[in-house]
Parts: sequence; structure tokens; C-alpha cells
Amino acid sequence: MADKGAVDKVEGKAKEVAGDVTGDKQTKAEGVLEQAVGKAKEVASDVADAAQEVGEKVGEKIQDVLDKE
Repeated sequence: MADKGAVDKVEGKAKEVAGDVTGDKQTKAEGVLEQAVGKAKEVASDVADAAQEVGEKVGEKIQDVLDKE
């Protein structure tokens, strides 16, 4: 998840605005949906990053305990 949902959020906002300007409810709805997908990707990426950090910290603690033995 290199962009962490940023592209979806920007494209979605552009579609939402275009839908507003043209009065096209379908395009506006698609834009809102794309923004939600982007936000979901962002949250998923944040969770993955946090899980990786926790895993690294657990590994360090285990190594500390093993080194003391």
C-alpha cells in the first residue's frame, strides 16, 4: 500500500466535485465511494504499520529475556 489510499481519496474528491458542478448524482456518488475506499486503505495501512511495530517490539523483548538467561 504505497500510497495509503491517497490516490483514491484525491480521485474521489475530483469526481465528487465534478458531479456537483454538472449535477450528475451518479458521478458524485462514485466520488464519495472512492474517497471512502481511500480512507479504508489508509486505515488498513495504519493498522498494518502498528502491527509490524508491535511485532518488532515483542521480538526485542524476547531477545532481551533470552540474553539475560
